[in-house]
Amino acid sequence: MTDSSSEDAKAEHGARHIAADRKKAAKATDTPPQPSQRRQNKRREQQRSIDTRRAILSAALDEFSERGFDGASIRRIGERAKLDFTLITYHFSNKDVLWRAVAEWGLGEILDAVVPRDSLLTAKERVRVEFLAYFNFTTANPAFHNFMLRSMYGDPERIRWLVENYLVRIRDRLRPQLAEAQAAGEMVSGDPDLLYYLMIGATSALSSLRGEMELTTGYALEDPKVRAAFWDLIERSFFR
Repeated sequence: MTDSSSEDAKAEHGARHIAADRKKAAKATDTPPQPSQRRQNKRREQQRSIDTRRAILSAALDEFSERGFDGASIRRIGERAKLDFTLITYHFSNKDVLWRAVAEWGLGEILDAVVPRDSLLTAKERVRVEFLAYFNFTTANPAFHNFMLRSMYGDPERIRWLVENYLVRIRDRLRPQLAEAQAAGEMVSGDPDLLYYLMIGATSALSSLRGEMELTTGYALEDPKVRAAFWDLIERSFFR
């Protein structure tokens, strides 16, 4: 074989190797994600979206509770959540939609605590489960009580929306249970309607009066022992 032929063969051999390497590289980089990888990516994106919405709702709760609906600002809510305010309007188109989402977040937690109809729990235990859920939510989110107070003195349409969509439903679900537990001698006697609102006030007192209580007694809402002792008092005050 001549030198020229040898060189040509080497060149051809090298070209084949280069082409093969390029093909391998293309396969390595151009292969679309496998189904399992796509599912993982989707789950991560969904979790990020959930985390973002939760951060927005928490910041909005603080803003609405401190300033009321009219004084609240989407831009300040973004600052509280450490997010660009345009991301807030992406998830919640306007302030009214965001306000409703905050209300649904809190009141939905209470509605979700419903005891199944076929549950073997007594009426007394059903009442306890639902008020404990309310107590746990308000102590974990102490701004919620003030949010509700401000909402009750705001726009009549927003008040009507709260009452019709949540407050009446919660009361109508609990009142018969209260009356049944009273008839069985398992709860303090008295008008069940008044008892319902008395228990609402009692279970929210630890969160709504947290500032005054800490200054006058040194008891902090964040202390699990304080929360446990407070709930124990509620148990002994209303349940028999």
